[in-house]
Amino acid sequence: MQPRMKSPVTIVPDAVQALQDLGKALFASAEKSGIPKSTLFLAYLRASQMNGDSVCVDLHSRNALGAGETTDRLLAVAAWRETPHFTEAERAALALSEAMTRLSDRTDPVPDEIYNEAARLYGEQAIATLIAGIATVNLWNRLNVSTKQMVNVSAG
Repeated sequence: MQPRMKSPVTIVPDAVQALQDLGKALFASAEKSGIPKSTLFLAYLRASQMNGDSVCVDLHSRNALGAGETTDRLLAVAAWRETPHFTEAERAALALSEAMTRLSDRTDPVPDEIYNEAARLYGEQAIATLIAGIATVNLWNRLNVSTKQMVNVSAG
C-alpha cells in the first residue's frame, strides 16, 4: 500500500512546527500537573488503535516503551478493561480517550460518569492536558488515515 500523498502537515506551511510545539506544550503541562508520560502515550495509543492509524500506533508504542512501559501492558491496551495491568488513573485516561475518539457513537459521547471519574483523579490542568492531548492525537490520526500514511518499517 502506498500513501495517497505526503502528510498534509509537511505540505501546509508551518503546520508541522505548530503541531510539534503543541505536543511539547502538552508534555510540559503533563509534567507540571503530574501526569506520567506513559499515561499520555497509553491514551494516545488507544485512540490510534481505534482509528486504525498504524503510524501513530507504532510511534506511541515505541514512545511508551522508551518511557518505561512494559510490553505486557502495551499488548493489553486494546483490552484494558479486561486486564489487571492498569491503575485507576490510567483506566480513567483510557476511558476518556475512547469516549473522545468515538464522538459519533452516542448521543452523549463523553458522559458525566467518564468525565467525572477523570476529573476526580486528575486536577484541572491535568484533565485539560489529557483532553487537549487526546484531541491532538485524533487530529494526527485523521491526517494519517485519510492520506494512508504508512509506518516506515526497516527490514530486519
